[in-house]
Amino acid sequence: MIYLTRHGQTEWNVEGRMQGRRESALTPLGVRQAGAMADLLADLIARDPPAPWRLVSSPSGRAQASAEAISRRLGLPVELDERLIEIGCGEWEGRLRAEVAEIYPEKFAAREWFFGAPGGETYENVWARVSSWLADQTPEPERRIIAVSHGVAGRLLRGAYAGLSREETVNQDVPQDAIFRLMDGNIHRLACEPVS
Repeated sequence: MIYLTRHGQTEWNVEGRMQGRRESALTPLGVRQAGAMADLLADLIARDPPAPWRLVSSPSGRAQASAEAISRRLGLPVELDERLIEIGCGEWEGRLRAEVAEIYPEKFAAREWFFGAPGGETYENVWARVSSWLADQTPEPERRIIAVSHGVAGRLLRGAYAGLSREETVNQDVPQDAIFRLMDGNIHRLACEPVS
C-alpha cells in the first residue's frame, strides 16, 4: 500500500506561478493542509495491523515541509528520493501561468500544457522516473509507504501504478487536501478534514 500526498498550498500556487523545480514556501493554509494530511494518515495507519512504515518525499522544499509535518505526527524519519520531484518546467519556471498562456496559446489549449515548456521535461521523462521509483519498492501486500510528491509527478505516479492511459493519467485531479491510497492496483481518494 502507498499513501500518496501532494504538498500543501504554496505562495506560488496562490499567485498562479509555475513552480517546477523552483522553490516556494507553504502558505499558512498549506501548513494547515499538511497537518490535516498528517492527522488523516495517523488515523489510517492506526486502523492497519502493526507494520513498519516508510515516509519518502521529493527533495523539494515544499514537499519536505509537508513531509516534516507527517514525520512529527507519526514519528517516522523522512527519506528523500529525487524521482518524486515535480516536473521540470524549463523556461516557464517562476512565470505566471496566465502570462505563459498568452505567449503559447496553442500549447495551453491542450490539457497537457505542462509538458510543453521549452527546456522542460516530457511526459515520458516523468513517467520513466516515477515508474522506476515504483519498481524499486517492496511488492504488495507487504508495501507500507507514505509518499509526498507534487501535482504532475503525483498524477503520473498514480497513472503508472494503476496502468491508466495517458489521457486518464493527465486528467486526474491534484488536491492539496486529500490523500490517495494505492492498493491492489486501485486508487482511492481519501479526503482530509477541511481546513481554512
